Amino acid sequence: MTAQGTAASSSTDTSGPAPSAPLLVELVALAHRRLTSGLAAALAEEDCTVDQWRVLRALADERGRPMGELAQALLIPQASLSRLVDGLADAGLVHRRQGDRDRRRITAHLSRQGRTRLARLDALAAAHDAAVRADCGLTADPGAADPLARLAAL
Repeated sequence: MTAQGTAASSSTDTSGPAPSAPLLVELVALAHRRLTSGLAAALAEEDCTVDQWRVLRALADERGRPMGELAQALLIPQASLSRLVDGLADAGLVHRRQGDRDRRRITAHLSRQGRTRLARLDALAAAHDAAVRADCGLTADPGAADPLARLAAL
């Protein structure tokens, strides 16, 4: 073996593969975990989880949502969503209604008490959001092109 061959093989043995830049999915997953844990801490002040808050927000439009549609929109398995809604109903924040025409069709609705609680939770979430956006130099301007919103819409 030549001196060049020996040098090349010894440098290959010790250096390993060059580190690669993180993939977008890795960055988004890490950002998601950090954002969610910060939001969870803020919502815990009101004894609420992130998923409970998300359900309340999804029901804020006053028209009610079928459970299947709600599960799909929030990307929560239907069984998990049923348990979440059960807990929110037990707390008086949500109520269910059977459909007039189809009794199997159940819609979830935000109660008056749920609306009041959601206002407090949204204030905590908005403060957390503003702090994160400021730390990251992101704009809160709704008219601005938001790459995160485009990414979420994929």
